[in-house]
Amino acid sequence: MTTTGEVHVDHVTGLTSAQVAERVARGQVNEVGERTSRSIGEIVRANVLTRFNAILGALFVLVMTTGSWADGLFGIVLVVNSAIGIVQEYLAKRKLDRLALLNAPTTRVVRDGETVVIPTHEVVLDDLIELRSGDEVPADGVLLTSEGLELGEANLTGESDPVHHPAGDEILSGTSVVAGSGRYHAKAIGPEAYVNRIAAEARKFTRTYSEIQTSINTLLRYITWVIAFALPLQVWSQWKVVGDEGWQSVVLRSAAGVVGLVPEGLVLLTSVAFLLAAVQLTKDQVLVQQLPAVEGLARVDVVCLDKTGTLTVGEIAFDDVKPVKAGHGSAADEIRCALGALADDPNANGTLAAIGAAIPTPGWHRNGTVPFNSERKWSAACFEDHETWVLGAPEVLLPDDDPLRDDVAELAQRGRRVMLLCRSAEPLDEPVLPDDLAPAAIVTLSEQIRPDARETLGYLAEEGVHIKVISGDNPQTVAAVAREVGLDPGEPVDARTLPEDSDQLREIVSRTTVFGRVSPEQKRAFVHALQADGHVVAMTGDGVNDALALKDADIGVAMGNGAQATKAVAELVLLDGRFAHLPKVLGEGRRVIGNVERVANLFVAKNAMSLLAIVAAALATLPFPFLPRHLTLVSTLTIGIPAFFLALGPNKRRYQPGFLGRILRFAVPAGFIAGLAVFASYVLAGRNYGVPPEEFSTRCEVASSGDVGAVDLACIQPSTGATITLLVVFFWILVVLARPFRWWKAVLIGTMAGLAVLAFMLPIGHQFFGFNAPPALVWSSLGIGVVGAALIEVLHRWSLGVGASPMVSAGQSHDPS
Repeated sequence: MTTTGEVHVDHVTGLTSAQVAERVARGQVNEVGERTSRSIGEIVRANVLTRFNAILGALFVLVMTTGSWADGLFGIVLVVNSAIGIVQEYLAKRKLDRLALLNAPTTRVVRDGETVVIPTHEVVLDDLIELRSGDEVPADGVLLTSEGLELGEANLTGESDPVHHPAGDEILSGTSVVAGSGRYHAKAIGPEAYVNRIAAEARKFTRTYSEIQTSINTLLRYITWVIAFALPLQVWSQWKVVGDEGWQSVVLRSAAGVVGLVPEGLVLLTSVAFLLAAVQLTKDQVLVQQLPAVEGLARVDVVCLDKTGTLTVGEIAFDDVKPVKAGHGSAADEIRCALGALADDPNANGTLAAIGAAIPTPGWHRNGTVPFNSERKWSAACFEDHETWVLGAPEVLLPDDDPLRDDVAELAQRGRRVMLLCRSAEPLDEPVLPDDLAPAAIVTLSEQIRPDARETLGYLAEEGVHIKVISGDNPQTVAAVAREVGLDPGEPVDARTLPEDSDQLREIVSRTTVFGRVSPEQKRAFVHALQADGHVVAMTGDGVNDALALKDADIGVAMGNGAQATKAVAELVLLDGRFAHLPKVLGEGRRVIGNVERVANLFVAKNAMSLLAIVAAALATLPFPFLPRHLTLVSTLTIGIPAFFLALGPNKRRYQPGFLGRILRFAVPAGFIAGLAVFASYVLAGRNYGVPPEEFSTRCEVASSGDVGAVDLACIQPSTGATITLLVVFFWILVVLARPFRWWKAVLIGTMAGLAVLAFMLPIGHQFFGFNAPPALVWSSLGIGVVGAALIEVLHRWSLGVGASPMVSAGQSHDPS
């Protein structure tokens, strides 16, 4: 560890401004936390240095050596794709980084004798750090003072129970304050801090699972193997067929086939869809800390809610205090004084803060504290010349047969948060209840229901998302709140009665909606039980007692006003604490899933078509039907440009598992249909308008090299007919995937079709692309294309019947886009 050397650091006033400046100059500044985005260098490398860019780049260089610039158009597309990806991610990075900076974790430090709050990354070596409940420990050090300090160390050790740390204990970064307070000097920061040295293993950080990214990566592996098989086959077959025309012809025909196998824009559009969804959510005060979380929430079918801060605004108010009946008795004035003294705590939790706002402190001198803990569910303090006072959950502090339990239950059923104030003559040295504990008063607090909670829960219910309300409060109180927001709580369960057996717990959790008196470890167990039943679970919360469950849930959603430890492990942070933002996040996730599926179908269909054309050309000993320029035209008009708009358009269909399976079930047969139609058109046009195979090498050498002005027109007519057929079939695939139609989709497809027609009609178009289309050829090619389109429609309707339809996956049933 880094040591302070000879520099004196005051244990009370902390570092001076000069000492801080000196450490900053030496670079002794804390560097912690996950980045919200990649660096500019990483963005450029991720968008440029890919396996498919390498393949296309090599092909582009080879094509350029032939002198056929028109056939190098795919190189421009390659550059544009990478540039769009870089610019989009950079702009998103700026917005996300700015928002993350505004909501970065903070740390209390003592400098020049004053306690100030600074960003955690500005902590310097030897800073005097003050810890309070809910804080994350930002650096390693040795405690100078401890007021009942308890740390959650599960991130480092896996131990779920909070660990008490007295003064003199070494504490480590990466832990969180569950209860109490303390001070210490930062002795190891940045890369030397324990959590940063063992982050990969000990903190068990896991990236959010993304079905889309996993499926796309699997798909890319498949395509890589396909290219490894098809490339040598294509080169061999084209060398055999057009080798007499020279190596240039072999390169052009071979390149055309391989270019068709590369999904050059698929990864780009997937990344852009994630990024723009995250940026869009920032407008609604939602910080996405991991991009796949946008998709993840759309897959969620169970949401576990913490009542306080989620269904309620989280700001409780003192309601009333009622001394217990005669026999337990305590004077009303003394009780109010005791409550005021308990609330006079610099590390007060929400309950004590609400009491302190209503009851002034009597000025009692505190000489011992047991801070509130979610496991204990009570806090206590000892005072000079006064007794020990304990405030906590009645279910914990009262014997099972105490008649006060009836009064507590009645108040809880009315939606009140009920606490019990007890007294004892025994001093408290450790967090163990005294034997002479006697009830003194029932304290009630009220909570304000969030006005948007009922509507939000209603929306989730309509979308098939189940709700589990999990709270540390009285089960009856939680049930009353649940009823107010429109939930049917059924029979609420006191979590202290739950079995530890995982199978029994799974059964109870599956059929119960409301749970009270839930410990932090039980919240985590609930998440595991639901996941074991195959559910995708989201957990919302704001307190440090929710951190473990948020971390293990598929999607953790933290409230912006919650504890830093909670926000640190969450994938999504609702910056303004409004639970009503969840439907918006759900909608963005659905848009991403549905739209990426749409465009993936387009790319994979093109890959399948190219593979079939390569194999068919090899088996029939024919030139590959296209030059690279032809496939660039088809890809741009039926895939590239439409896919960009379809990937960003609205889409509200419900999530359905089986993303990759649906793509393969539709796109591969659709691509094969397109390939068969293309080859039929190519062969037919070759017989009726082309040249005999034995004359091809002598009459059509220029056609393969791209010099259209000097070519025998009969040589380019078969490729022209094949291109017309391919355009017809792929435009119909686009029509199927774009359903249901909206005006903007009709305009998009109509515009692309118009541009395709112009490529054949305008002199500059057919000169540049090498087209020659006599009317009879046009009609025969269109006819074959229509047959192919009809087969695509049949495939679509068949897949609709087996539940694999791209129309369903694209959102026909629920897409008002």
